[in-house]
Amino acid sequence: MDTRAILKKVKKIELRTKRKTDQLFSGDYHSAFKGQGMSFTEVRAYVPGDDIRSIDWNVTARTGQPHIKIFEEERELTVILVVDQSGSTNIGSSAAMRKEFITEMAAVIAFSAQANGDKVGLIRFSNGVDEFIPPKKGRNQSLKIIRSLLSQQSYESTQTGINPALQMLNGVIRKKAICFLISDFLFDDCEKLIKSTAKKHDLIGLWCIDPIEQMIPVSGIAEWRDAETGEVVMADMKDAEWRASFKSIQEQRERALSDLFRKNNASLVKIDTSGDYILTLQRFFKQRAQRR
Repeated sequence: MDTRAILKKVKKIELRTKRKTDQLFSGDYHSAFKGQGMSFTEVRAYVPGDDIRSIDWNVTARTGQPHIKIFEEERELTVILVVDQSGSTNIGSSAAMRKEFITEMAAVIAFSAQANGDKVGLIRFSNGVDEFIPPKKGRNQSLKIIRSLLSQQSYESTQTGINPALQMLNGVIRKKAICFLISDFLFDDCEKLIKSTAKKHDLIGLWCIDPIEQMIPVSGIAEWRDAETGEVVMADMKDAEWRASFKSIQEQRERALSDLFRKNNASLVKIDTSGDYILTLQRFFKQRAQRR
């Protein structure tokens, strides 16, 4: 895709997602996340009920009256979008491919962060890290992120390199950030990096599931191709044992992924690519805001 075509698509996405961004930001996005610390604002006279640990002893000694320090939460956040663009995102049972769905959702989150005055950055990965955009504020930064997500068209690599992406995140982002890991999670052996990332950052997995992945044809012989490895197998859809095995594998995978995030105090949000992801994100942000 040439530069002119990319810029045209960027503008189209910005216009298409404006209402969705307004919906998401007008909900609980801005109250769902804690600030990164406390900053001193003023000193005032002590009143009964104040925490004595906040007393400013220098001012108290100088004035002869007890005074306390007032702190406010620093609201500026850093949001990092860690976005999967491996071969398995190049499928879809609806009008749009999963990669297009992921791009739009990432755009809405970026614009919501922008509206909140937060810094936002991007780590885009397939079989490894494809691009890193350091976090900054402003509309131009959001547009730069969308251009990056639209720029990769070949999807030549089918393997998913989540570990290099998380290694980069932990290496280059020193302070605690809000990390949205947007993926279909068709990869294994990432427990160690999920654990270390969740310790350092506020990790939120957005698990984008296409309905076609949950469907099994009712009859006939079907060819199944693994979108990550390219392996092809033939299966009899009428075979009850095979159907039960397929369902069991799906359930085991979902439990394992949910357990991985839960035991590391990270969040995992299942998002149906054929549904209304704004409502799903709004519910998630509202629940987080209520727990604060």
